[in-house]
Amino acid sequence: MNDLTAHPARGASEASCFPAHATEGLAGTSFKHEHLPAILAAGRQHCFFEVHAENYMGAGGPPHDALTRIRRDHPVSLHGVCMSIGGPQPLDKAHLGRFKSLIGRYEPALVSEHLAWSTHETTFYNDLLPLPYTPATLTRVADHVDEVQEAIGRPILMENPSTYVLFAESTMSETAFLRELVRRTGCGLLLDINNVFVSATNQGYSALDYLADFPLEHVGEIHLAGHAEQSDDEGELLLIDSHDGPVADAVWKLFDRVIGRSGPIPTLVEWDSAIPDWPVLKAEAEAAQAILDRHAGSTTREKVHAVG
Repeated sequence: MNDLTAHPARGASEASCFPAHATEGLAGTSFKHEHLPAILAAGRQHCFFEVHAENYMGAGGPPHDALTRIRRDHPVSLHGVCMSIGGPQPLDKAHLGRFKSLIGRYEPALVSEHLAWSTHETTFYNDLLPLPYTPATLTRVADHVDEVQEAIGRPILMENPSTYVLFAESTMSETAFLRELVRRTGCGLLLDINNVFVSATNQGYSALDYLADFPLEHVGEIHLAGHAEQSDDEGELLLIDSHDGPVADAVWKLFDRVIGRSGPIPTLVEWDSAIPDWPVLKAEAEAAQAILDRHAGSTTREKVHAVG
């Protein structure tokens, strides 16, 4: 099994500016700048923080000052949202270079991106769009993952998407696609359980069946988040991966089942709009931590076979 949190070797002249903080068995939250005073006032906490890489691609200023202060005392997970690894065109070399520089600057414990695309020629779409699961798509995505990992010198975690449409040309399941991607590239996986629930509800399949087939032994991080309920044009329930509220009860239940099988995996609660006060977000992370702690030591990840 790959060491999904391994860092490149450092020479004597490349000593780290930050201490190494482990994430194993920890729950964390998205880092929002409005929470910085409360986080600093509380001192070092038993958690980690995740940031979107694209918010820190400037050279300096208040964003980097805030992240530097967080990173001194806590592990950080760096989550990319604009690499468009699933896109048909070559990766943006400048963007990949900035991504690499951020990793070198902050030495995050975890690095992740999405199994999705978001660019076409010179147009950027402010969404993470799904892919047809075909051999041709798999080859392209694997090539892009290889390119990213070669550039950054470490494995990356690929996140399963939330979906609102399916492609008629798909010839394999999403879980089979991810399993083969891991085999070809040595990458790890980020399991977003809210995305599983959203996609299963929208597409009419069983979230439990999906998770039973998910290669949990390759998961290096889990995401939890809130979603919104809407209706489609035919009046049917449509879930949106909105990240604007607390984690739903159904998602907590799926998470508890996954952790019961896998053992504790670093788990991040995402909350990216309608940001609450820090105690509210912290309470969500504490709820996740309670589940991780309850299952600690109950199952070794190497023995994971199913979630049914």
